[in-house]
Amino acid sequence: MDTTQRTDQQRSADRRRRELLEAADRVVLRDGPHASMNAIAAEAGITKPILYRHFGDKGGLYAALAQRHTDALLASLRAALDAPADRRERVESTLDTYLAAIEARPQVYRFLMHPAEGGQGTDQGFDVGRHSAPLLRRMGEELARVIEERLDLGPAGQQLARVWGHGIVGMMHAAGDWWLGERPCSRAELVRSLADLLWGRLAAVDDKTGSPGF
Repeated sequence: MDTTQRTDQQRSADRRRRELLEAADRVVLRDGPHASMNAIAAEAGITKPILYRHFGDKGGLYAALAQRHTDALLASLRAALDAPADRRERVESTLDTYLAAIEARPQVYRFLMHPAEGGQGTDQGFDVGRHSAPLLRRMGEELARVIEERLDLGPAGQQLARVWGHGIVGMMHAAGDWWLGERPCSRAELVRSLADLLWGRLAAVDDKTGSPGF
């Protein structure tokens, strides 16, 4: 098989995978944590064995959807951190970007973070913790990298940046999960309260020389 033929086949496979993920997205938007492999296969107009051939099992499909949505969320968070604003405004904008994302697509959020809540009609044996925890770790590492690059945290800067990165992501996730379920206050009120909680150390530390600032 020549290189051109292999490239065409890879493009075709990539296109088909995107189409299947888009079908899965439609089902997740409709069914949330109740989304099943059967429903996704039906939406895509294929049989369940063909879906398994592309993704292996629900864990493989979940991982592909998680990467798709996490990539989009991280791009939005980076844009908030890169926006021309003072540090307090950037902190609030970043918090608001995360909360706005889960508010806009709550069914997607619940599928990614609470798929075990689906109960009847979902695929059995799906380990939510094994699949959802890496999403939060990835976000924590990404934020830690930004913090280390932009803030002057001293000799132990790398370790402290990771503590802050994972701590902030954990706070956003736990507070956002609670808020999305109960809606005890407006999004703006929650953003301000979380920013107040973070602000002590963030207000005191200097930007690294030459960095775009945090």
